[in-house]
Amino acid sequence: MILYHGSSEIVNPPIFGKGRTTNDYGRGFYCTQDIELAKEWACSRSLDGYANIYEFDTTGLAILDLNSPKHGILTWLAILAHYRSYWESGSISRQAKDYLEEHFFISPEEYDVVWGYRADDSYFTFAKNFVSNGISLSQLKRAMHLGALGEQVVLKSKKAFEQIEYQGNIPAKSSIYAEQALARDREARQMYRSMSKEVSFAGDLYMLDILREEMTADDPRLR
Repeated sequence: MILYHGSSEIVNPPIFGKGRTTNDYGRGFYCTQDIELAKEWACSRSLDGYANIYEFDTTGLAILDLNSPKHGILTWLAILAHYRSYWESGSISRQAKDYLEEHFFISPEEYDVVWGYRADDSYFTFAKNFVSNGISLSQLKRAMHLGALGEQVVLKSKKAFEQIEYQGNIPAKSSIYAEQALARDREARQMYRSMSKEVSFAGDLYMLDILREEMTADDPRLR
């Protein structure tokens, strides 16, 4: 498969063991199958950059696909709560974060590759609003598809790094792609504000409901 990594630098080859531990899925090499998204990432600091291109062989790799029917959105949220360093300090948020980690967390460190949502600023805000009981689970699921949200593919293990090969790069101009990223974010936030004003339907689940009823990952109401 072809992957792209947006960066201000040419990354050849990717180096195992680099990256921040506070990224969405911890330390790893973050890629996408969407070249436009990679170009936006490349210009995130308002500087020109590169969409690095790779051929990736997934043969024999253990893959955690967070968007598969096997895993619900709360598994993704539990992983985000585990690695991301900043969350709201309210009592519900703190209790919710701990509950999600205890009952829904799956460790990405046990896999070679992780597929899942990307939590840029707007989507991290949506996640925090759910954890603080501000929006329902159904609203969170809808919010995660606003603004043409893309998936990311994260290489976690040394074995995965041995199976990725640099193919070249495509330059990305900040004058184009920094603004494109901002426009995507504005669109997502605007649609989210409109959606969050909608009246909740009977039966909508909130974080407080999950806490009170001690729901776990196998609860059919969460699917």
